[in-house]
Amino acid sequence: AMTRFRVMDPGIKPVNEGDFVAGPAVTVMCAPGDNLMFHKALQLAQPGDVIVGNYFGSYNSAGFGGLMGRTAKQIGLAGLVIDGAVRDSEDFKELGLPVYSRTVVASGCFKDGPGEVNFPISCGGVVVMPGDIVIASKDGVVVVPKDDAAYVLEETKAVYERESKRIKEKIGR
Repeated sequence: AMTRFRVMDPGIKPVNEGDFVAGPAVTVMCAPGDNLMFHKALQLAQPGDVIVGNYFGSYNSAGFGGLMGRTAKQIGLAGLVIDGAVRDSEDFKELGLPVYSRTVVASGCFKDGPGEVNFPISCGGVVVMPGDIVIASKDGVVVVPKDDAAYVLEETKAVYERESKRIKEKIGR
């Protein structure tokens, strides 16, 4: 429905089996090894939001963990997508908090800054603007520009109809 654009690279994966998330993006950019701005994003997030973070693909320290996950759950956050590492995956599972990342690592990080919240970022090779619609499943992560959401929804319905018709033709039902 978006001409195969705005799909994050396949390195961004669900931390736990069965995770699914959809909602408007709150964007965060943090220096590798630091998550101060993730804490700020949690202060700004609303129920149903998805925090989308550019952690520059850092694998050495987790930008988000179980304590922050509990805060996210209290807020009613829909989930998290981070281009970097997280930790405490069992906590996310227990909380029912969908989290997508490049990897899981045991080490935490500092809280010194710098960073940005609700500015355009790159995550998984896709530009994400605050308020864009993020949809993530085991198949991957898609970002729908908020200004195009109604159009993309209609196109998605049309694609679904076409594909359903083709399936019925192939199996004769």
